[in-house]
This record gives sequence, C-alpha cells and structure tokens, in this order.
Amino acid sequence: MNTETEAFLLFLTQAVDTGCIWGLLGEEGWAQCGSDQYEDSLVIPFWSQPELVEPHKVGEWANYDITPISLEEFLDEWLTGMHNDELLVGINWDQTLEGEEWEPLDVLEEFEIALK
Repeated sequence: MNTETEAFLLFLTQAVDTGCIWGLLGEEGWAQCGSDQYEDSLVIPFWSQPELVEPHKVGEWANYDITPISLEEFLDEWLTGMHNDELLVGINWDQTLEGEEWEPLDVLEEFEIALK
C-alpha cells in the first residue's frame, strides 16, 4: 500500500473541495497507458483540476476531451470497477506522464478516511 504523499494529499484535498476529478475521454474510452510499476498492468490517469489535464491533450490523446467525474461516482463505482478490472489509478501525472500509481482500493480507503 502506498503511503500518503504530498501529491496524493493535494489530489485528495482538491477532489473533496470540488466534488469531482478529471480524466481524458476519447472515442475509444478513457485515456490509459502501461504501468511503470507493474508489468502487463494498465493505468487510468486522473487529475484533481482540469488545468492539470490540458498538457496531456497531445499525441494519441490530442482529440480526447477533459471530462469531469463526480467524486461520488468515482468512489462508489469507478474504484471498485477498476479493482475488478485490475487497473491502477494514476494521480495528478505531470507532462511526461510521470507520477504515482495507486491500487484503486487503497485510493478508496484514503478517501473514506478523509471524508469521515
């Protein structure tokens, strides 16, 4: 399990404050890429602010739309679904697609603790 980092705490705090998170949605679904941590795993990156997503609308994601997901939906449906599909959560990745990768249920646990 990851321990909370400054990047994750910012993600968590901003998501709770705004009530949503942001991803990139294209004709073929949500933007995703291979994991740097686990061979044969995929990661769906999410950001806590839409302006953090904008630099990623290049290359294969140029035609993707910056799309909000309500925090309630993310916590109630997305994270369990991602766990079942063996996908990882990317947290506020930078322009080079570097950043943290979290197990979905660990993200859920951290949000549940913060929201109590």
